[in-house]
Amino acid sequence: MIIKNAELETVCGITSVLPDNLLPEVAFAGKSNVGKSSLINGLLNRKSLARTSQEPGKTQTINFYNVNKELYFVDLPGYGFAKVSKETQVKWGNMIEKYLQTSKQLKAVMLLIDIRHEPSANDKNMYEWIVYNGYNPIIIATKLDKINRSQIQKHIKMIKKGLNVLPDTIVIPFSSQTKQGRDEILDVISSVIS
Repeated sequence: MIIKNAELETVCGITSVLPDNLLPEVAFAGKSNVGKSSLINGLLNRKSLARTSQEPGKTQTINFYNVNKELYFVDLPGYGFAKVSKETQVKWGNMIEKYLQTSKQLKAVMLLIDIRHEPSANDKNMYEWIVYNGYNPIIIATKLDKINRSQIQKHIKMIKKGLNVLPDTIVIPFSSQTKQGRDEILDVISSVIS
C-alpha cells in the first residue's frame, strides 16, 4: 500500500454521533503513551497529522483519518491514564465500546503494546474485550528501537504469553524512529481491507 494522501476528516467526542462511513476502517487501540499517534504518523509518512504529546491521554476523541480516499485509520482514545477522572475514563470506555459494536465498516483492530514491558491488566482487558467483540486483534509491539535486536523474540513471546493470544495472532514489532515494521503493517492492512 502506497500512501498518497491522508487527512483528519472526522473528530468524535463523548457526545458525538459516530459517522456512518462507507469506506473500510482499521482501528488503533492502546494505552496512553504507547505511541499510537507516532505509529499513525509513521504509517502515513506525516510528521504531525496525529498529534503526539509528552503528556499521555492527549487523544480524548475518536479521530477518523481518510487515507487515499480508500479507507479510514480510526484513532481510539488511549486507556489506562491515571490523571483523567474515573468518570471520564468510563465515558471513553463507553465511546470505544459503542464504536467497536456499531461500526459497519471496521475490518481490523490494531492493539498497540509497548515491547519493553509485560502487558498490563488494562492491555489484557482490552485484548479480551476486542476478541469478545468479534475481532482478532493484530498486535503492534511499539518502541522497538528501545530494546536490543537480540531481545526482540523474547519480548514478543512475553507479549503473546501475557495476553494469552489466539494461536494465529499476528504480532509486528514497530519503531517510530526507524520505521521498521511499517511495510509489514501496511501489507496486513491491505490484506484485511481487500
